[in-house]
Amino acid sequence: MLRALWAAASGMVAQQTAVDVISHNLANVNSPGFKATRVEFGDVVATTNPPPPTGESPVGAGVRVVATMPSFLPGQLEETGQPLDLAIHGPGFFQVELENGDILYTRSGSFHMGSDRRIYNSDGHQLVVSSWDTLEGVDAGSIHVDTGGRIQAQAGGASHELGQVTLVTFPNPAGLQAVGGGLYRQTDASGEAETDSAPGEIWQGFLERANVQVVEEMVGLIMAQRAYEMNSKVVQAADDMLGMANNLRR
Repeated sequence: MLRALWAAASGMVAQQTAVDVISHNLANVNSPGFKATRVEFGDVVATTNPPPPTGESPVGAGVRVVATMPSFLPGQLEETGQPLDLAIHGPGFFQVELENGDILYTRSGSFHMGSDRRIYNSDGHQLVVSSWDTLEGVDAGSIHVDTGGRIQAQAGGASHELGQVTLVTFPNPAGLQAVGGGLYRQTDASGEAETDSAPGEIWQGFLERANVQVVEEMVGLIMAQRAYEMNSKVVQAADDMLGMANNLRR
């Protein structure tokens, strides 16, 4: 019965994690480029001494959260008409550079031009653009980004090439570490960023919306709530049984 208590308690903790993840997904339903997270569960098997006879399975000891992994299914591309709203049609990621020189990766393409005529995201991190050529008189409205990431601007009646946005891909994007703000850090699980694969096209004037499916999240929320309720009833039943066992000699 004590094992039942611990198993049910582990179920309640696991379902609480599921609700936490669902609430995070729903809270970011309007965050550009946000990728929903999924919880993976795994059963826990108790270690017994002596071990169970060959051919018999040990009694389980509950559940644990094995992993919380982002889903990189594409979100809907929505036209905004803003010249520095960029969306990726494909599996690639933008690169942004932090003040300390670290490179992070994102699917959120909401950018703006800074006073130094460089391109930044909403958090002030600079978009990595190779061979960037700052040109006087250029504003965001005069910039054109083609599907291959080449940035051009009209100034003085002529077209000037300003730089190249290079997209990257990863062998295992699910292994990226989320650091907030729609940004991800490369890890050993994700593998090295690659530039020679097919990252997709850049669509200027579009934003990728969050890939959160509200109906699926609500169904998941109901299931997690019911599972939490059932586990709490197991705790109550096990407690009642322990109470009855304690009162046998009275």
